[in-house]
Amino acid sequence: MDGRVAGTVERTQVEAEKESTQIDNNNHPVLIHQHWLSRNRLLAAYGAFTIYAIALAIDTGHADRTWAVWAAVGYGLTTLLIWLTRHTKVPVIWPMLVSLAGALAAPVTWLVTRVTPTPEVQVISRSAVLLLQHGTPYLPAGSLDTWLSYNPYLPVMAVFGLPRALGASGLFGDPRLWLTATSIALIWAAFTVVAPHRRCEDCRHNTTLSTVLFAASPVIAFPLAVGITDPPVIALMFLTLALIARPSGLLRAAVALGVACAMKATAWPAVPVFAAAVTVRHGAQAMWRFIGVVICVAGLLAVALAPAALLDPYAFLQNTVLFPLGLSTHKTPAASPLPGHLLATTGMAGHWAAVALLVAAGLGFAVSLIIRPPADGRAAAWRLALGLAVMFTLAPATRWGYFVYPIGLVGWMVLTRPPDEAGQDATAPVKVPAQAGVRA
Repeated sequence: MDGRVAGTVERTQVEAEKESTQIDNNNHPVLIHQHWLSRNRLLAAYGAFTIYAIALAIDTGHADRTWAVWAAVGYGLTTLLIWLTRHTKVPVIWPMLVSLAGALAAPVTWLVTRVTPTPEVQVISRSAVLLLQHGTPYLPAGSLDTWLSYNPYLPVMAVFGLPRALGASGLFGDPRLWLTATSIALIWAAFTVVAPHRRCEDCRHNTTLSTVLFAASPVIAFPLAVGITDPPVIALMFLTLALIARPSGLLRAAVALGVACAMKATAWPAVPVFAAAVTVRHGAQAMWRFIGVVICVAGLLAVALAPAALLDPYAFLQNTVLFPLGLSTHKTPAASPLPGHLLATTGMAGHWAAVALLVAAGLGFAVSLIIRPPADGRAAAWRLALGLAVMFTLAPATRWGYFVYPIGLVGWMVLTRPPDEAGQDATAPVKVPAQAGVRA
C-alpha cells in the first residue's frame, strides 16, 4: 500500500475515533449518545395520546371517562409545551412530567378518593382479607354466587390489597397506589438494566425519560387508574427481557418472570417464548435452568402466600381457569366483540369451538418455537406480542384491554432498538445510543 494512502487511512480512522468520543475531566473517553426519542417524535406520540384520550372520553363512561378527561388535559398540555419549547433550552423532561401528573397521578388520586372502587380493586381487596383470615385468596366454589365473587388472579396479586386489609385507608389503602408504585419502579429497573452504561449521566437521564413516557402512556396509565392489574406483569416482562440480554442476568430474569407467573396467568405464555430465546443464546442447559427457576419461584410464592389454596384445588380451578375461559356458572363480564367471544356467544358448540381454536393456536405457536426459535430478546418480544395478540383474539372471554400486552411489548422494542434499526448508518463511526432521548 502506498504510504500516502496508508497515512490517509490512518488519519481517517483517528478522526473517526475523535468524532465518536469526547474526553471527560479525567481524560476518559465518553461515548456520544444518540437517541430515538426526538422532540418531533415526542410531539407525535403525545399528540396521538391526546387524540386517544379525547375519543375515549366521548365513547365511554364511569371510571374510564374520568381517566380520559384527566389524561386528555395532561397529554394536550404536554404536547403544547413540547411544541412551545422546541427552540429553547428547556429540558423535555419538564413537559413530560405534566403528562405523568395528568394521566396518572391526578386520575388515580381522584378515582381513589371520590369514586366507588372498580370491580378489580374490590376483588384484590377482598382477596387480601381472605388471605389474612383463611390463608387463601379464593372463596370456596360453593360461595361463588356472582361474577364479582370470583378471583381470576394468582396469589401474589393479593399482596397489593394487604395495606387495606391491615388497616390502611384512603389513598394508602387502595391497591391502585401500590400497583402504580410497583409498576413504575419495575419499568425504571428494566430501562436501567438495558441502558448502555450504568454510571453515565446521559444514560441515567435517558432511563428517566423512558420511564416517564411509558408510565404516562395509555398502555400503563389507563389500566393503573381504573385498577386493572396488567401493568406490573408487563413491567416484569420488560425486566425479564432486559436481563436475558446479559449472561449474568439469567437467574434474575427467571426470578422476575417467576414473580409475574405467580401474579397473573397472562404471564405464563412468556415462559416458553423466553426459554426458546435463552436456548439459542445460552444453550439447552441454561434453558432448563431458566424454566426450573421460573416454576420454582412461581410455585414457592403461591404456596407461601396461599397455603390453604392447596386444600381446595377445585376453588382454585374455578377461579383462575374456568372463570377466565367463560366455563364457570357465572360468566366474566370481559366481553369485547372479538372473534373468539362472538363465536362463543352462538351457543355451547360455538364456545367449545372457540376453546378448540385457542388450543390449536397455542399448539401451533409452540411448534413455531421449536422449528424457528427467537434468536434474541427482541425476537422473543416480537414473537410473544404476536402470540398474545392471537390468543386474546381467539379467547372466548376477552376484552380489548388485554391488548396492552402486545402494544406494550412493541413499545418496549421501539424504545430499546439499536442504532442501526433507528436509522443510523451501520458503517458510520460508532455512537452508542441511549434508549429514549439524550439530554434536551
